[in-house]
Amino acid sequence: MSKSLLRIPYTGPLPPPLIIPPSATTRHGAIAALTKFLTEPGPARRLSEVHEGSNGHAKSIHDNKNKDKTVLLTGAGLSTASGLADYRGTNGTYTQNKSYRPIYFHEFVASHESRKRYWARSFLGWRGLHRSQPNAGHHAIRDLWRLGLVSGVVTQNVDSFHRMAHTSLPTVELHGYLRKLVCLSCRSEMDRDTFQARLAELNPAWYEFLQDLLRSGALDTENPEERRKKGFKTNPDGDADVPGAPYTTFRYPACPTCLKRPPVLPGGEKGHVVVDRDGAWLPESGPAGVLKPNVIMFGESIPQATKTAAEELVDEAEKLLVVGSSLATYSAWRLAKRALDRKMPIAILNLGGVRKEEVFFEGVERPQTFDVASSAAGGPGPGLPPTTNSVGTGLSTNGSVRVSMAAEDVLPGVVELVRGSKAKV
Repeated sequence: MSKSLLRIPYTGPLPPPLIIPPSATTRHGAIAALTKFLTEPGPARRLSEVHEGSNGHAKSIHDNKNKDKTVLLTGAGLSTASGLADYRGTNGTYTQNKSYRPIYFHEFVASHESRKRYWARSFLGWRGLHRSQPNAGHHAIRDLWRLGLVSGVVTQNVDSFHRMAHTSLPTVELHGYLRKLVCLSCRSEMDRDTFQARLAELNPAWYEFLQDLLRSGALDTENPEERRKKGFKTNPDGDADVPGAPYTTFRYPACPTCLKRPPVLPGGEKGHVVVDRDGAWLPESGPAGVLKPNVIMFGESIPQATKTAAEELVDEAEKLLVVGSSLATYSAWRLAKRALDRKMPIAILNLGGVRKEEVFFEGVERPQTFDVASSAAGGPGPGLPPTTNSVGTGLSTNGSVRVSMAAEDVLPGVVELVRGSKAKV
């Protein structure tokens, strides 16, 4: 029996990024390296070709529809260009707000006060997430799939941008999605827009406060410093923080399904949902009728079906490309480690360090200096000219690639280069 898979934050320091090959310190070199990674035959194809040559006839060693294709593992860094906060980037929550602590699953389930605080902050932060759209990085992933290079996506993100950008590409939302809520009693789902409207009805003073924020322009800028000046902080997953806000006054609705049909609780007894005259959930309900965002909170187990689906996407592919993730949560890191254990070529496109990235690039020397900000701008960084071999041989033994740049700056260039190559054939 497999162990429960929990979403747990990693708070340790991240190592400086490796750059593989050395030419990937420039945007042109990064695009070329990732294009080669995505288009080169995978290990199974090469083994098949060797087998065919030695026996004089074709025989597939790796009978797999995804032969030569790459599975993507994506994180919050992919969505920053859409205006959303990440955790560990230059303007990330952990970088800018050292006191930030996400709510844990057991806190949400056990505490009415914790839920009031969570939903108040989410009520204020939802507008920013709701109006955001997939960016050039998401659309490039769609195009790489259409070009036959990508077999599927496993995403840590809960913003639904992958679903919006490419509805047909197999995608596993490892940590769930914010577009729906789920009842902890009956497991029925509720649309978040409907829930947002009910929050506004139950909290007219908070609704007016939200309008004040809109009038102040605090929600119109994506610059975290400007928002802080206006008394407003944004965090990942649609969370907003207004220091001094009276969270204890906030009300949230009960599950409408449980109100109509009393749920059966885990112990077998029938639950009874109690609400005030406006329909807000009351503590007398006990555990019945509590709505939760349909995401995997920190400290919560990922459903076995989701875990299996993610593992199958990795197992069925030939290569793994990590995009916009520091692999700081174990649920994501273990998938990359699974690919490594299967001897799959691995590429990482992430601005900044990655948790234990030396594991994925064993035998490659770490660069002494590397400037992340300069890399983001497309330059090599001080002390690291394009001709410098920043990582010893510059190549790992399995053809892996490591790039420290923003996905939206690199992946569209990969698409363009692949299309150009195909047009010449």
